[in-house]
Amino acid sequence: MVKGHGEAEFCKNFDVSRETMQKLQTYAELVNKWSGTINLVSKTSLHDMWIRHFLDSAQIFPLAKVSSGHWVDLGSGGGFPGIVVAIIASEKATGFRFTFVESDQRKAVFLQTVARILALPITVVASRIEKIAPLSADILSARALAPLETLIGYTDWHLKPAGQALLMKGETFRREVDRALEIWSFQSDEYPSITDGAAVILSLGDIKRV
Repeated sequence: MVKGHGEAEFCKNFDVSRETMQKLQTYAELVNKWSGTINLVSKTSLHDMWIRHFLDSAQIFPLAKVSSGHWVDLGSGGGFPGIVVAIIASEKATGFRFTFVESDQRKAVFLQTVARILALPITVVASRIEKIAPLSADILSARALAPLETLIGYTDWHLKPAGQALLMKGETFRREVDRALEIWSFQSDEYPSITDGAAVILSLGDIKRV
């Protein structure tokens, strides 16, 4: 298997099987194909997809405190981080089932298509996050979805009391945490992003409204 620069960098950080790499390559091809008609990711990031989107998404997988259960991805968009996590889990944590919530109907169809082609255990809910019944997630993830004070409200609604939220935040995360603490109390661990020196993954739990 010949790897480009981005794929080689991905493999330096994540030891995955040939089969998993083939699934990721198929996913990359689908993103490129569908991006001609649907804005799945910014067009300027397509050339660097393996770092900007695949590696960025994959880094949350090792942070999960459980290796099975219900993983919910909110605002899934083009499938980052959810599809990448589901592909890795198909090799390393087969006890997970996934629910993706995406209100854009065209993106929801894309996610369903990827799940079918790659035979991933994903249910896609094409609805707004606040409109659906609690999903009782063991793990909940979100990337570039909403300000933290809003996102924690979604998380509180859909996460089990003992569950873990893995929220990918950018350089303003510190201000967002401070604002969120005016409304919510929560336990938080911060993990620096391996793809962006100013970004973090927040691992949250024990969420309560103040």
